[in-house]
Amino acid sequence: MKRMKFKNLPAFLVFLFTVCSSFPARADDGYRLWQRYDLLKNPQKRQQYQENITSLVTAGNSPTLTVARQELELALSGLTGKPFRTSTTVGTGALIIGTPQNSPIIKNLNLAAKLNPLGPDGFLILSTTVNGKKVTVITANSDIGVLYGSFQFLKLLQTQQDISKLSISSAPKIKNRILNHWDNLDRTVERGYAGFSIWDWHKLPDYIDQRYLDYARANASIGINGTVLTNVNANALILTKDYLVKVKALADAFRPYGLKVYLTARFSAPIEIGGLKTADPLDAEVKTWWKNKAAEIYSYVPDFGGFLVKANSEGQPGPQNYGRNHADGANMLADAVADKGGIVMWRAFVYDNKVPDDRAKQAFTEFKPLDGSFRKNVLVQVKNGPIDFQPREPFHPLFGAMPKTPLMMEFQITQEYLGQATNLVYQAPLYKETLEADTYVQGTGSTVAKVIDGSLHQYQLTGIAGVANIGNDRNWTGHLFGQANWYCFGRLAWDHTLSSDKMADEWLRMTFTNEEAFIKPVKAMMLQSRETLVNYMTPLGLHHIMGYDHHYGPGPWIKDKKRADWTSVYYHKASPEGIGFDRTSTGSNALSQYAPAFQQKFGNPQTCPEEFLLWFHHLKWDYKVKSGRSLWDELCHRYYNGAAEVGKMRQTWQSTQAYVDAERFNHVKMLLNIQEKEARWWRDACVLYFQTFSGKPIPAGLEKPTQTLDYYLKQDPKFVPGI
Repeated sequence: MKRMKFKNLPAFLVFLFTVCSSFPARADDGYRLWQRYDLLKNPQKRQQYQENITSLVTAGNSPTLTVARQELELALSGLTGKPFRTSTTVGTGALIIGTPQNSPIIKNLNLAAKLNPLGPDGFLILSTTVNGKKVTVITANSDIGVLYGSFQFLKLLQTQQDISKLSISSAPKIKNRILNHWDNLDRTVERGYAGFSIWDWHKLPDYIDQRYLDYARANASIGINGTVLTNVNANALILTKDYLVKVKALADAFRPYGLKVYLTARFSAPIEIGGLKTADPLDAEVKTWWKNKAAEIYSYVPDFGGFLVKANSEGQPGPQNYGRNHADGANMLADAVADKGGIVMWRAFVYDNKVPDDRAKQAFTEFKPLDGSFRKNVLVQVKNGPIDFQPREPFHPLFGAMPKTPLMMEFQITQEYLGQATNLVYQAPLYKETLEADTYVQGTGSTVAKVIDGSLHQYQLTGIAGVANIGNDRNWTGHLFGQANWYCFGRLAWDHTLSSDKMADEWLRMTFTNEEAFIKPVKAMMLQSRETLVNYMTPLGLHHIMGYDHHYGPGPWIKDKKRADWTSVYYHKASPEGIGFDRTSTGSNALSQYAPAFQQKFGNPQTCPEEFLLWFHHLKWDYKVKSGRSLWDELCHRYYNGAAEVGKMRQTWQSTQAYVDAERFNHVKMLLNIQEKEARWWRDACVLYFQTFSGKPIPAGLEKPTQTLDYYLKQDPKFVPGI
């Protein structure tokens, strides 16, 4: 290549340009998430936006309004190619942001009737006139509402919507919308597949990484308002002064974005860092210790959100160590934070290997009798299903069963059981399947969503949590499409009525392009991806058959471990007679924990939805399913169809190359190649293993595995991340 010649330039500038030009320009590595404010390629839309937005008028200078103004200036300039700065003059096309309290212009619009129902977080976006001039107003009852509204307005621009006649009002259906980070103080992340923790505790409190601010921006853009910084398998050190000063630094950085900080409380902390001889929640000294510790935390973080607690589960200490119950433990901590407005999120993920009953029943058995005995600032945090974030589970029977106790949904965004960071799985359909499931506790229409948003049982305290998939990888989530799961969780936490289709459409347009030739096939691929994974991993209601401990890859043969419910054979119960877990009255009777109408539907294999067939029923290999095939043949076809679908996903992505920059295109392409190999691994290993019980041939027309079962039994992946 010919070297460019420079005249009349200082020597060091010539050198700098020469060195820089010898490297390729950096492609888009995914760091910007869905907050990409590149120049819109559609000239008509650019012109429309330039005409409809001519200036930015703000009032108030709070930290939150400041970041709202900065975000709008950055985005409007980038999207339209026209520099934007704040103006004090209201002309035609002005974009006015503020609240009636800090903006006289907005106050004079008399919008109280529209704003009052929206609460502290809701917002209003309105096309109106001021002094005869057409303007756009973004307003709310609080500064954080204005920020949320600003992000919604930018979403309209990024997705190329018409902004000439706006009348949008929106308020969150759930109050506490929280990410749970399973991050350890040594920066490892339990069930994390995107690098190490983004919290660099060693450099805190004095070094505030830009990534912390971008993390807060991203969360604010989708309405998430809380973050639990530390792992539920807690370390008491986070509650010591040395770490609280670091927590304060993060809380200060997050505050302008409306993001509250929460911590996990190790129940034995009074012993481990407090010097007490007991952690009994009814002990006076223990109560005083926690009250003093809470006061200390609030002295560093005045808006501290409260505690998340995992107790008496998987070896974690808890109130049962002292003969107390979960309400005793939760209420003691709730009393410690109540006067400051703090909450306690007490996880219902409890099970005991010494209890001979079905693991799926244990949380209900322990918590249902405690309904109504928790303090008013306690949320019982319940996983979406009764086992453990499986690719498909029925909803947890506690939803609808505790009308006197606010229940908080816990979803897993990180893909512990969904192929981890090598598999493209859009989880919105999984979340929606749970939220829209009918509990029947108050007749038809008593959905899980209505339980957690408080409308079914009139809960005043509401919450939803997502176990984060975020790490220090440049693209945040390991797999680029993992960003869509962070995005859709936040959007559903705000409004659980949104469709999977709409959220996928938004994310694709904001993250990649508005070109329909790209959107249509990739959105279809996303919407099918979860069902595809279920088919090549756990079809027809199979569950918990992955590799031991690391949960990577197939392991239906796992047995003889220190806990029966940590094995696969405990769940699938395959034998020469059949396969599946009988949870009806002839088996564990876990079905009895659901409402009678649910029992009636799911208790009969003829009416039980086939996606849950082997979850609730143990059936013979020749049982006829709805397709007319035998259960064995259907199981094989599901496994094979799932693996084949990943091949189609790979082909779909290949067809989009013209619309995606090279770095992100190749990133997804390589991971889809891995996913296809892993899908075939799951297919062949599971079919060969279950064939040893069915004794039946693989159906005609399906290719035979190229390896033997013994080959798959010997697979032993090393150093799988996230353990």
